Amino acid sequence: MSTFNNNVVSRGDYWFAELTKEATPVSGLCPSVKAADGKLNDQAVRFITVVPDKNNQYPRAAGGEVGLLEGWTLAKVVNDAIAADENSDTKRAIVAVIDVPSQAYGRREEAFGIHQALAGAAGAYAKARLAGHPVVGLIVGKAMSGAFLAHGYQANKLIAFKNNGVMIHAMGKESAARITLRSVDALEKLAATIPPMAYDIENYATLGLLSQLLDIANPDSATPDDITSVQNAVWQNIQDARKEGVSLSNRLGAENRASSQRVRQLMRQEW
Repeated sequence: MSTFNNNVVSRGDYWFAELTKEATPVSGLCPSVKAADGKLNDQAVRFITVVPDKNNQYPRAAGGEVGLLEGWTLAKVVNDAIAADENSDTKRAIVAVIDVPSQAYGRREEAFGIHQALAGAAGAYAKARLAGHPVVGLIVGKAMSGAFLAHGYQANKLIAFKNNGVMIHAMGKESAARITLRSVDALEKLAATIPPMAYDIENYATLGLLSQLLDIANPDSATPDDITSVQNAVWQNIQDARKEGVSLSNRLGAENRASSQRVRQLMRQEW
């Protein structure tokens, strides 16, 4: 059984370490972004994650948030993979290991253009997908707000752990409760009745955005079977992404996306 050690700072960091034991680290990055080139079975893969850095020169990004340094560094490591494979018939897969609590809010971040940094990261992932790189997002912890948009949301395939520590949302519970003038308990009860607002991963899965939910009993202390299960799931989703192409239309088939499909249909008719 593999558990957190003193060098691992988050669940995302833990799973990145487990998946990249035989991979080659990418050098020259800021401490809060890690990348490594390895293989899953016969597939070349670039793994990428964002981790906490208590010494981050931007304190708002010290807890694993995606800020200025993180946004531009994510863009760099993805764009470098695109450039390296430009003339290759088979593009390497890109696996985003996702555990991001938020974008890095702050006056300096706003002044220095955090919107551009996050857009740069999101744009790089989209460019990779459209260039034929299978992009898989592995959500092992939080996937919140602009941080998720920048790191992983543009993936061909999204896999998530079925675990209480996994959350995908635009806003944390405490912030949403303040804005809606509710207690956290009241917010949770309301959100549970509206799938797009719900905080549990099972409700999110009904929106059709996830390709797979994985049952991992203890994501912070994985067994060898857990790690093999995750590797197999990522590998299979890479194969599926290669077969299905670059579109994200596979996200629109769920029953709870019927209104989204209808809106798109009406817009196409108008245009």
